[in-house]
Parts: sequence; structure tokens; C-alpha cells
Amino acid sequence: MVIAGGNGVDHRKVATDIGNGTAPKDKQHVGRWGRSLASGEMSFPCHRPGRVARLLQLLLLTLATFPKAFLLLTPPWSTTFKGEKMTLTCKDHHSLVQGYISWYYNGALWRRGPETIEIKTSAHYSCKTQRSSLSDPVHVEFLSDWLILQASHPVFEGDDVYLRCRGKEEEDINEKIYYRNNKQITHDYNSEVIRLHSVSRDNSKYHCTASGGSFWGPWEITSKPLKIQVQELFPHPVLRASSSQPIEGSPVSLKCETWLPPLRSHIQLQFCFFREDKVLGSGWIDSPELQILTMWSEDSGSYWCQAKAVTPNIIKKSLRSWIHVQRIPVSDVNLEIQPPGGQLIEGEDLVLICSVAKGTGTVTFSWHREGTERNLGRKIQRALSAELRIAAMKEQDAGRYYCSADNFYGPILSKRIRVTLRIPASRPVLTLRTPGTRAVVGDVVELRCEAQRGSPPIQYRFYHEDVTLGSSSAPSGGGVSFNLSLTPEHSGNYSCEADNSLGAQHSEAVPLRVTVPVSRPVLTFNPARAQVMVGDLLELRCEVQRGSPPILYWFYHEDTVLGNTSAPFGGGSSFNLSLTTEHSGNYSCGADNGLGVQSSYMVTLNFTGLSTNKVIQITSGVIGWLLSMLGLAATASLVSHFRTQRKSGGLPDTGTPSYSPEEHREPSRSRPSSTDPHRPIHSEPAALIELQPVYSNVSPGHDNLVYSQIWSSHHTKENPAPSPKTHQKDEEPAIIYSEVKKAHPDDHEGQAHEDAAENYENLPCVPLALDH
Repeated sequence: MVIAGGNGVDHRKVATDIGNGTAPKDKQHVGRWGRSLASGEMSFPCHRPGRVARLLQLLLLTLATFPKAFLLLTPPWSTTFKGEKMTLTCKDHHSLVQGYISWYYNGALWRRGPETIEIKTSAHYSCKTQRSSLSDPVHVEFLSDWLILQASHPVFEGDDVYLRCRGKEEEDINEKIYYRNNKQITHDYNSEVIRLHSVSRDNSKYHCTASGGSFWGPWEITSKPLKIQVQELFPHPVLRASSSQPIEGSPVSLKCETWLPPLRSHIQLQFCFFREDKVLGSGWIDSPELQILTMWSEDSGSYWCQAKAVTPNIIKKSLRSWIHVQRIPVSDVNLEIQPPGGQLIEGEDLVLICSVAKGTGTVTFSWHREGTERNLGRKIQRALSAELRIAAMKEQDAGRYYCSADNFYGPILSKRIRVTLRIPASRPVLTLRTPGTRAVVGDVVELRCEAQRGSPPIQYRFYHEDVTLGSSSAPSGGGVSFNLSLTPEHSGNYSCEADNSLGAQHSEAVPLRVTVPVSRPVLTFNPARAQVMVGDLLELRCEVQRGSPPILYWFYHEDTVLGNTSAPFGGGSSFNLSLTTEHSGNYSCGADNGLGVQSSYMVTLNFTGLSTNKVIQITSGVIGWLLSMLGLAATASLVSHFRTQRKSGGLPDTGTPSYSPEEHREPSRSRPSSTDPHRPIHSEPAALIELQPVYSNVSPGHDNLVYSQIWSSHHTKENPAPSPKTHQKDEEPAIIYSEVKKAHPDDHEGQAHEDAAENYENLPCVPLALDH
């Protein structure tokens, strides 16, 4: 423990400088050093007679702390007349001075010489032996005055001092008076020497006056003022402890160190010890040591001591020394984490246990996480371990944790342990990404499933209704995608699942409606019988086999829109048409659900405005009228004329739907189907109504002849499916009459067979008759 003097001067350095001869030479610095040394601010052990004193001195030598040397004057007066001789003797605590003596003149190294020297000059003299520190300076004056005041030397605190007023011619002096601080000192009249009792170190000044009488009259002379050089009886004590930082529970020895000069070693000293302002032990004791058997942490504080001389009563106290009772320092600080391994699920509690292998007394535990300035918790207790619980750990609580333990030696840190949190996957969000605004059959839709939070890896599964479509893993977190090529069966609710082994989370269901483009519609008529007539109600039904509703249907006659109807729930749609003579021609329909128009094949419908019975009656009347006009002869002539010719007939207006007999042609694959509802497809589908030639028998009145009227229509390759308007314009219908000979009962069998080959003959029909 290092204790500095009260004036802040390092006295060991001062003594070393003096011993090395490097001390300042000016009087001002010498005076300050002298006052520092004389004030007791530099600690020295007290002197003990005999063996104890020698042991103490040996110990002090070992510690390089030496008592001061002191000077003896012969004669023992610090002031004398100029021209007189004075001898200086340097002494230390040893009976014999060993080695050379360093002599100082006005603070500067003067010379090295013997123990005794003779001086004749006024100055401040001091000395130093090899086993002592520098002595207090002694001011020796050689005066040429007629009257001087002398003081005995050496003088210590509490000593009696002798003053002598001396003149050059003592026989002329009648009276001597002594003064202190210009006040007369009471003493015996005309005494040669006066004695002052128990002087102290103060700044009092003394002088004397001498008076007498002569032939010239009375006279009085005053001496030069004198300051008595009073040395310390003992320096201020220094408190030393066996340990300034004792371990808790151990004993401590306190020692109040000071020393007496060898000339005053007979004086008895007593000692008293204090902690703060509280007296320790029983108070004043003769021993300079105090033993404290057990020191506790609460015994830490400021300690000091006092030393006093019983006679004279001089008390001096030491500087305060701080004694800090140390606990056994903590060591091997360890941090334990529960649950072990440092892996937690978000929301669980984390328990941090901080322990020390060694340490006593009150220990301050604190817990920390890297990257945070404030501690997580702090506990002070007399125990070797403490724990801290952190409730409901969150994602931001992950990191490296450590703890510290401190019992006034400074915090000791544990190793860092990484704490990781596994975060359960949050509820995923399923998004469907289609190429367009609607999901269409054939599109590739992307199913994106992503959980906003969750520790990787995350396993995702995709579902259509309750059927698993597939799964994918996100090893680094985030979301995954699943591609699906759409078919009509893929409409429905979709969902996904995220699972990172901490509990599966399901997304909300997302509906997907797969829009199916309409197929080519089929146009049918109802009724689908062979003959229709003017005034009948014809139902045109257009229907697609597949296509997502709603579907909008258009109905066309040639290029004219008849109307449209909607099927909001799918299926087909009908359009009713009340037939007139203008309704012959080509019919078609179109279907559209927003993904493109599909047109049906074209269907041709031809009919007249009259019914079949009326046609037969009109025909019979016309024939009868013609036959009656021409007569039987003309008829026979006509039959004979056309017997060898065959004439082809025209298409009668009987109201029968007609289809082209050519093969049905599909649209070219290299050309997209028409999407214009006003432009129906002209390729003809397979006949939906069975096509039959219509036969009718006519009888001109002859019992033996029967004529069959056959209607037919001729189509050219260039116009496989002409509209009714085209047919009537370009080609007239042909009527073929075939004569069927009636066999007579009396004919021979052979003749019958011969005539059978010629049963039918073509007869031309007069067109004007039917046109009218």
C-alpha cells in the first residue's frame, strides 16, 4: 500500500535526490524539503531500545525506508561570534556510523567526509549517512554583532530550551532582558541563561537587549532576532496493514509506525486505532500493533491511527488508509441453458443458470445477449448460482447469451452459448396465377403457397378438394410453386399446407373455375319428320357437347340472324320459327361462352307453301284437264313419242328437307374455325333426316295404265348444297312419269314376262302445269 504525504511530495524521491546530490541548491526548495521532512509526512518506524530497535531498523533498511540523521553542535549553540570555531557531528540511529558522510551546504551537496567537520561560515547545514535519510537542516550563524542571542541545540518538541544573551564585552553589561515576539519574558534579574519549558514548533521570534552605563551615559543594545530550531520529537505515524485487500474471513494486523530520535528514546509512546471515526479495540495501548482476527466485507473502510508521547503530551495522527476486504474471487463462471442444446420453439420459456466454481460473500449475477447494451437481468445474493427465466421467447430473442459474476473483483464472463428459435410455420397463403384473366382448359396455372414466418426447411403440400396434387420443399424458407395443366375436372377448391415439423398449417380454400371452350354446336330441327309445311312451328335446337356456362347461342338463316338465346347453366338452347314460304334455305347456329365462337354445320331446308294432299288434288285436276283437251289420241301419241326417251324431272315443292349427298367435309386444320357468329360454316354434316324419293301414282283414266310421278333434284359437283333460292333459279324440277302396264288375266305367261321388262317408261311432264 502506497501512502503519499499530505503535501503531495514523494518523500522517497526527495531522499533519493538528496543522497544522489541532485537536490535543488536554492534556499527556497531546501526549506520546503526541510519542512516536509520535519512535518512527519514521510513515514519512519519508531525507535525501540535494544534488540527490538535494531530489528526494526534492519527491517526498515530492508524496505529502503531510513530514519533521518541528526546534527550535534559543539559548542551546542546555533549562533556564535564570527571568528569562533564550531564543530558539526553527523549521527544516525546506529551507534557507529559506517562509511563516509555526505555533507550539504544550503541544500547542495558540499562534500563527502568524516563524521565530524569544523565550520566557520553561516549557512544551512545538513548531513546524511549511508543508512539514514537527510537530516533536518541546522541554521548556523557567525555574527559580527556586539550582542547576540544564542539558543541551545538540538531542541525537540516538548523539550526545555536555553537562551543566552551574550555580548563581546560582558563586563560592561549591567542588565539583559529577553523578549518573545517583542514581549518581555519574565526571568530572574540579570541571569546569564534563561530556560523556556516545553517549547513547540512555532514561528515565535526571540531577541534580547543589553544595557549599561559609561562615561558618556547609559546605553542599550538589541540583538538580532532568533528563531528557535525545534525538531520533531517523532514524525507523524504511518498506518500499515498486513494486507490492504484481505480476503474475507482472514486476519489483518495493523501497525502504527513512527520513531523517536536516539537522544529521546526514553520517551514512552502510546497508540490508538480507528476505522472511520470508530475506535477499534480498547483505545490507547502501549503496543503499536493491533490484531484483527477476522475481517468481513462490512469491515472495509478507512483506517487510521494516533501516536502520542505521554510526557510531554504530543499527539500526532496518521493519514487515512483504505482497506478493502475482498471476497474469494469468483472463478469458472458457467452458463447453463434449459432446455439443453439452446434450441427452443417460439413461445417457450428460456431458463439461464449462471454459476461459479469458487467465490465467497455477495455475488452479483447478470445476464446478457450479444448486441444489446442493457442486461437482461441482475441478481445479488450470497450463493454460487442464480437463474433467470425469460418467458415466451420471440424470434428477435435469438442470439448468443452469456452471464457474468462479480464479487467486487470485477465481472467474470462465461462462455457464450447460441440460442436458436424454431418458429412454427404461419398460416400459408395460396395464390393462383393464370396466364389470362380466366383459367381456361389447357392453361398452365401456377399454385403458389407461402408462409410468411417459419423456420426452414418447410414442406408444402397442395390439395384439390381433399386430393393431394403434390408436394415441394423450401430448404431455405419462403414459398414454393406447383404447376398444373388444367382440364375440365380441375374446377373446385384448392388449398395448401405448410409444415416444418412444428405443426402443419393449412391455408384458406381458394376456388378455381376452369372455363371450358364450347365445342362445335349441332343444329337439329324438331319435328324431324319427312314433311313440313307452311304454318308449322319449327323448333331449331342448337347444343354443344361441352363448354362452360353461360353459353350464348345465335341462330342464322343464310346470313341473317334470326335471334339468340342464352343457356346460363349450360346445355342447349332452342329457337322457335313459324314457317313461311321464305324460310327455305340454309340454317346454322353459333355458340360462345367468351372463349371464342364455334359455328355448327349448315343444314338446308326446302319446302313449299301447300300441303301434300292439295298438291295431289291440283295435279290430278291439271292432268285431267290436259287429257280432256288433247284427247286420247294425243295422249297415245305422247306416250309413243317418249317411249324411247327418258327425261329427268325437277324437284317438287313438297316441303321435304334436303341434304347434299356428298361426303361431309371437316374444317381445314391449318385454318382456325370461324368465330364470327354471322358467318356460319358451310360444310354439311351427316343427314339428320332420312332422304327418300317420293312416289305418287296417278291414273289418267285408263284402267290398263298406271303412271308413277317421281320427284328428284339434280346437284352438280360445283354446287353440292345449293340453297332453295339457287335451286329454283338455275334449274327447274323434272317430273318423270313411268308407265306401268297392267297385265290382263288372259295373257299368256310368256307374254307377261316379255312385257315385264317394259313396264316403266319415262314420260315428260309439262312444267307449266305444276308451276301454276
